[in-house]
Amino acid sequence: MVSNQPTNEPATEPVDGQRHRVVVIGSGFGGLFGTKALRRSDVDVTMIAKTTHHLFQPLLYQVATGILSEGEIAPPTREVLSRQKNARILLGEVTGIDLEQRLVTSEVLGRPTVTPYDSLIVAAGAAQSYFGNDHFAEHAPGMKSIDDALELRGRIFGAFEMAELGATRGDDVDHHLTFVVVGAGPTGVEMAGQIAELSRRTLEKDFRAINTHSARVILVDAAGQVLPPFGARLGAKAQAELEKLGVEVVLGAMVTDVDERGLELKYKDGRTERVNAVTKIWAAGVQASPLGRTLAEQTGAPLDRAGRIGVNADLTLPGHPEVFVVGDMIALDNLPGVAQVAIQGAKYAAKEIDGRLQGKAPQKPFKYFDKGSMAIISRFDAVAMVGKLRFSGLLAWLSWLAVHLVYLTGFKNRVTALLRWTISFLGSGRSERTTTEQQIFARSALARLKGGAADLVSPPGAYDAARDLIEVTRRELEERAEEEARLTDAGVRGVPSDGR
Repeated sequence: MVSNQPTNEPATEPVDGQRHRVVVIGSGFGGLFGTKALRRSDVDVTMIAKTTHHLFQPLLYQVATGILSEGEIAPPTREVLSRQKNARILLGEVTGIDLEQRLVTSEVLGRPTVTPYDSLIVAAGAAQSYFGNDHFAEHAPGMKSIDDALELRGRIFGAFEMAELGATRGDDVDHHLTFVVVGAGPTGVEMAGQIAELSRRTLEKDFRAINTHSARVILVDAAGQVLPPFGARLGAKAQAELEKLGVEVVLGAMVTDVDERGLELKYKDGRTERVNAVTKIWAAGVQASPLGRTLAEQTGAPLDRAGRIGVNADLTLPGHPEVFVVGDMIALDNLPGVAQVAIQGAKYAAKEIDGRLQGKAPQKPFKYFDKGSMAIISRFDAVAMVGKLRFSGLLAWLSWLAVHLVYLTGFKNRVTALLRWTISFLGSGRSERTTTEQQIFARSALARLKGGAADLVSPPGAYDAARDLIEVTRRELEERAEEEARLTDAGVRGVPSDGR
């Protein structure tokens, strides 16, 4: 007799498919563009991702500061790929890859699924790195996910609310009105600039007990300049513009401790400083997906300090030409961790897979085409580096707008983003200012559960045990609904009982 009871055993996908099976891990730039590049190939593509959306990560800071909504930078992946008939999507976080058996294991809420492949594209991206101090994350969220951005939005706008409340009582509120951004790369610079504009333009008339202009925005980095990848001249330009906005730029300082009320800084000369700030934002450093280590252990491929795996010149793993690794996960030719590396690498991998099926000769080694880098400082001001060109100011800002509009996924997202930018940059309003306690504290609450979110759902089979109770409840609800309809149809609502 075959049991119909749900089990916690892995579900295995069919292995007798007629077409070449390609599994793509990740729904970021590498995963999405790799999948789309295979749309005309004679393959079946399965994308496995731990979220149901494609995240345009460069604009996360605008969600955190109330300019854009999360939907405008994170469209549903199923909607984006709905017309690609050879592609399907499985929700789940990949927990294992068996290179010998060619199997990928993924889990969602403790339920595992095993998916076989003939070719594999690993585009799992990178997470925030706290340089061995992961406990900093509790009080200084990173900027890598929609959850991060919404939590930071709640923390930033919530800080002003708590300052207003404290000032009304006569309390010292300086720690609420101090915002520290750790990391002076593009994300940190953009975040610091937007918080400064928020306090000096958007919120200046909204509060009565506090002066939002008095808010301190501090940008901290252990490096000696702002935006090191942009060179000394653009870095100095960016620093000068930030300081005009009122941002305090602190360089050559390393964060040694973070707690609920502030952080500790240590300078190169040995000095230490305590900064009291409730709102801290971590934008310093990234760590490649742990899947890199999983692959390295099976292939002997080297890992660098950031967890990136060494790959062949054609982006394949040593000894496994059927496995491609792209984007932030790879250590190859000092490639930067930017979206274009993932996009171009994924397209290269997809073209190679398609070419092999058609019997074509291998492509030349992967070569990255650098399309430039940009960082916005404030409205009408940015810095840009395109080829040998280095420029800043309004032209760089307009270039930034154009590039980000082009790479936003979906026409409607481009239109709404342009509208939101018009409101925020030409005016002073920001429409996405709704925050809740859940946004701020949900991550910490889930982290305290041993099994995370899986602890909040019933284990397999639990529904069957409660089926009788559910049936009784259903009948009661039906009877109540029938009585509500009868009272309305009889016209007796509001009529005293003795008058009926």
